[in-house]
Amino acid sequence: ASVPRESLVAPGTCFGKFTKSQKFRLSVTALDFLAPYAKYKVWVKPGSEQSFLYGNHVLKSGLGRITENTAQYQGVVVYSMADVPLGFGVAAKSTQECRKVDPLAIVVFHQADVGEYVRNEDTLT
Repeated sequence: ASVPRESLVAPGTCFGKFTKSQKFRLSVTALDFLAPYAKYKVWVKPGSEQSFLYGNHVLKSGLGRITENTAQYQGVVVYSMADVPLGFGVAAKSTQECRKVDPLAIVVFHQADVGEYVRNEDTLT
């Protein structure tokens, strides 16, 4: 069967969008598909889950666990301690550096989280 172009909205799931500078920005809608295959993971403590879901970075004090041999600036999937995927981020420090930094240092830069479903439900496609 064929579908007229006017009736076609978006088949499938949106994994992200290209920016004007032609860089691909991964969207939180891809989390369920990518989380099971993530090589590098970060687990946050229950007290820091709320902060991450509001769009804040993960601090050393909120870090529960991190995958061994995670390099600096490596993409990571952020999990709760109950192994529920919460979002994406970029490791600000390597695994080795995380052991030595002070508790207020940022260890994961926030990129996307499941809280965006509520915060940006009008613009999320």
